[in-house]
Amino acid sequence: MAVADLNKAPYALGIDIGGTNTKFGIVDVRGDILESGSISTRNHKEVEGFIDDLYDAVMPLIEKVGGKERIKGIGVGAPNGNYYKGTVEYAPNLSWKGVVPLANMIKEKFGLPAWLTNDANAAAVGEMMYGAARGMRDFIMITLGTGVGSGIVANGQLIYGHDGFAGELGHTIIIPGGRYHPGTGAYGSLEAYASATGIRKTALEMLENNPDTPSELRKIDPELLESYHVFNCAIKGDKIALEVFAFTGKILGLALANFVMFSSPEAIILFGGPTKAGDLLLNPVREHMEANLLPIFKNKIKLVFSLLPESDAAILGASALVWETRQD
Repeated sequence: MAVADLNKAPYALGIDIGGTNTKFGIVDVRGDILESGSISTRNHKEVEGFIDDLYDAVMPLIEKVGGKERIKGIGVGAPNGNYYKGTVEYAPNLSWKGVVPLANMIKEKFGLPAWLTNDANAAAVGEMMYGAARGMRDFIMITLGTGVGSGIVANGQLIYGHDGFAGELGHTIIIPGGRYHPGTGAYGSLEAYASATGIRKTALEMLENNPDTPSELRKIDPELLESYHVFNCAIKGDKIALEVFAFTGKILGLALANFVMFSSPEAIILFGGPTKAGDLLLNPVREHMEANLLPIFKNKIKLVFSLLPESDAAILGASALVWETRQD
């Protein structure tokens, strides 16, 4: 189906596909979300049924803003999303196995242009379009959540690599022979330490290795302990919780120093749940990043938290793909 005068269309549709839920929103060029909603991802074992239900949920929102002629295109953020091919490839947390041509399927269903990338790259594009990286041509986005994602922007361009999968900084080995990462089989990767999952693991290890040190964390069932518990205890001055953030900041700072010397960014932008710890995390990160930089890089790199609201960031990042991508 032809789309009328896309160049005058004022809105983009952003879709963020997660392992549990898929969120979507209609966004204007300023980053304001006019309409939004969500559907279950997990309940759809087949991608065809997912596309059908997504269409049924999104179309009433499109009609509310004036119909498809008002939508410039669709941006999709998805795990293991390949920007070049528009495919989701072997995503471990999705039910759809193998290589799924998701961008083409969405394009055909909606009759609108569609672009796809992985969720961390979408976050970087969103930050460049709407957030702390506006006006920057060189920066690195680090997303801290269940894992550690990243998006690298150099000379104003997102770095995809020859196959579309560049920028997996969370899986770089920061401590050779270190902590085991069950998802990849690697030992000592950044994600094993600096993610929310890694923070939880560090807390459990420190509690076990320091049995005589009092801590409020000991009152929490180890099976139920999460990174936010560590934060809540740290802000009350709990010694072990504070040590957890000091250690996490040290590892992340060391990793960021390596990343700086790779691309010489103007800034590194941190996003995600663990950033709620604020200076408890940021101060040791900055200290250890600066301590491991060559003199030519010292005191040059801004280290800041994302300006995107966490609840909307994924939708904004996906929608930004539409504004940043050249219309063919």
